Amino acid sequence: MKNKILIVDDSLYMRTIIKDALAGAGFEIVGMAASGETAIDMAIELQPDLITLDNILPDMLGLDILNVLKEEEIESKIVMISAVGQESVIEEGIKRGATQYLVKPFTTEQLVNAVKNALK
Repeated sequence: MKNKILIVDDSLYMRTIIKDALAGAGFEIVGMAASGETAIDMAIELQPDLITLDNILPDMLGLDILNVLKEEEIESKIVMISAVGQESVIEEGIKRGATQYLVKPFTTEQLVNAVKNALK
């Protein structure tokens, strides 16, 4: 059975890059969201195995979304993907429940490895 993935990023370009890389690696993309509100609704509805989560979204921070997902008892693994690579932000993301944290720019190989490691 393919792992189901929800992609969350405000950039259509980034969503497409992530979708193409993960679909090419055999994962099933079940949805894509451009805002935090949509991401939360889709996570609750779809219950994906994994969510790729940008940290800077138009309506909220990925770190805040992690808190909501925990409150809603969503058990999806989370790979944070952000241009923000400060150690304190990465540590906070992991502390709030992200399994992996990937800093942009990244290679397709880094993305696929982060997703595979998160799903182990």
